[in-house]
Amino acid sequence: MPRFLHDLPELAPPGSGGIVRLPGSGDVPFTPRVRALVDTPALQRLRHVSQLGVAARVYPGATHTRFEHTLGVYGNAVRCLRSLARVDAFAQVVTTHDAEVLLCAALLHDVGHWPFCHPMEDLKLPGVPDHERQAAVRFAPDTPAGDVLMRDWNVEPAEVVHFLTGDKANDGPANTLLRGLLDGPIDVDKMDYLERDSLHAGVPYGRNFDKDRLIASLTVHPRFIDGTGGGLALTNKGRTAAELLVFARYVMFAEVYWHHTVRAATAMLLRAVYDRRAEFIQPDLYDTIDPEFERRLLDVCEDTTAARLANGLFRPGVGEGVYKRLAEFGPHEGEAVFRRLSGRPYAQLAAVAEALAVLLKGTANVPGDLVPTDLLLDAPPAHREVQFKVDVIGADGTARPLSEVSPVTRTLATEQFDDHVKRVRLYCHPRLRAVLKPLDWHAELAAAADAVL
Repeated sequence: MPRFLHDLPELAPPGSGGIVRLPGSGDVPFTPRVRALVDTPALQRLRHVSQLGVAARVYPGATHTRFEHTLGVYGNAVRCLRSLARVDAFAQVVTTHDAEVLLCAALLHDVGHWPFCHPMEDLKLPGVPDHERQAAVRFAPDTPAGDVLMRDWNVEPAEVVHFLTGDKANDGPANTLLRGLLDGPIDVDKMDYLERDSLHAGVPYGRNFDKDRLIASLTVHPRFIDGTGGGLALTNKGRTAAELLVFARYVMFAEVYWHHTVRAATAMLLRAVYDRRAEFIQPDLYDTIDPEFERRLLDVCEDTTAARLANGLFRPGVGEGVYKRLAEFGPHEGEAVFRRLSGRPYAQLAAVAEALAVLLKGTANVPGDLVPTDLLLDAPPAHREVQFKVDVIGADGTARPLSEVSPVTRTLATEQFDDHVKRVRLYCHPRLRAVLKPLDWHAELAAAADAVL
């Protein structure tokens, strides 16, 4: 039996210590040193940073926070350590200290987030930091969280920084295994946010995978054991659970994360931030919480054409609400537009939308007060969202990629997932939808793209 199973109070049998109760997760171990880290400003701030941002405009219950998610990720890490303790190859490599670094990283992995962080990162604006590297600032040696790491956990902040952002080529054997638990194809982060987002959004899609079976099937790859590579893998007993996880992620993107109205609200946020970026994006932005971020955006947009965007999102009763979908394009409907705009940098999408507004200005029945921010383009970013590169170990000890043993996974995760879930969409201010809806948007967008690209 590995030492960490006995030495870590967080891994004591359930019911033998303090707990915190989470929706959908049940009881999560809450030892004094976990409490000490959770009580630091770095983690308490996450109580006021929403997990799904503008998705609450569509799913009213989706107001849960990154704080709740963080505790869920930590709880999953505890469960994975308990399960992997029975795997000899894991127990021989991972020390108590290694396991402590994993638990600290699980608790701290999201502290670099600011409100609406993920869509803002998609803008690729100069000077906007990566949220994972921003996290290191919040638990540096001279911070309360850094002090707790060193005093209560005997963990150096630099160890957690490397775990979250370091070059994997420089990992030792233990980190090779443990980093896959926090950031890998089958990881504790993904297992929590799919379940938690699904729970709070009020939809069943993200909870229809067998987490217990998935965790129980985690094992060490034979190549890791013989020293030729590899990391974590799944036993064949976990194949169906992994397929269900892939499907859960696929459907959550289709029905929640890329729901057309969620993306309309996201497009409004992005355009407002992009238009007012010089005034809005300042170093102290990354320390804000949701109400401060929203107030700041409203202030910098006031008396500008971006005011309609900010008011529609964050000023109920004053703004006119979320923009309306005018047209949608995919590989089977409007393929030419889809292929031309999908994966484009945001600056180009904004320029095409502006060119479209100019082309429409003066057209019969188009209101004379049309401004560039009345039309918004939303298109899938260049990076892919669903890739599950994990091997399944058969009964004979042979390792094969999940995509090879599972036609379901291959179809959902590797055959144009973005093309079938993420669409190119054109939105407009609500007052314009009835007038603009009948136009031939294939032709209009092609003309606007010709003018810019």
